[in-house]
Amino acid sequence: MGTLKPHLRPGLYAITDNRLTPPDRLLQSVEAALAGGAVLVQYRDKLSTTTERLSQATDLVSLCQNAGVPLLINDDPELAHRVGAQGVHLGQDDWALADARKLLGQTAIIGITCHQHMELAEIAKAGGADYLAFGRFYQSGTKPGAPRADVNVLSEARRLALPVTAIGGITTENAEPLIRAGADLIAVVGGLFGGSPADIEAKARQFRQLVALHHPLSTHSN
Repeated sequence: MGTLKPHLRPGLYAITDNRLTPPDRLLQSVEAALAGGAVLVQYRDKLSTTTERLSQATDLVSLCQNAGVPLLINDDPELAHRVGAQGVHLGQDDWALADARKLLGQTAIIGITCHQHMELAEIAKAGGADYLAFGRFYQSGTKPGAPRADVNVLSEARRLALPVTAIGGITTENAEPLIRAGADLIAVVGGLFGGSPADIEAKARQFRQLVALHHPLSTHSN
């Protein structure tokens, strides 16, 4: 597996979505994911106003800091900088990695979407990315039109010695082949959120147990 930064442990990477984590349930849902063992959280909101996003991100920073888990902001280094989040996740059409690094500093976590392409992963590593995200691997409700990635790209990416993230339609039923293939982080949206807090926490614990089978040192006190 890739060499992880001290603050990037293998495990469940919980990603919010307005349809599944609306503002009135956002904090409660993320809190449940953290209680179940999520090791990384991404705030992803494509619908709320700037003011709403600022308020929600500020609340999530406090929640995640109290849990000792990094919070990343999707696609918005300026928001991450303003609220003091630990970093950002960038797609191929978002901010340039170098610009985000200049704004957020060397200690920030910056992840890059690489789809199914090793050449994009190599560029991201050369640019100073902290983790590489590949997918979608299964049918995804978040990005249904995204190209399908082959599981072998996870194995190939191990040679780059960065944490490898798998995303796209992942559930507790289909995650294990991705972990076996080389995924350090399992990024989940619909396969985690949308139910009651008890359901979210239970699913998070299942993901945590699946990762722990292949990453014994990933277990922690949650």
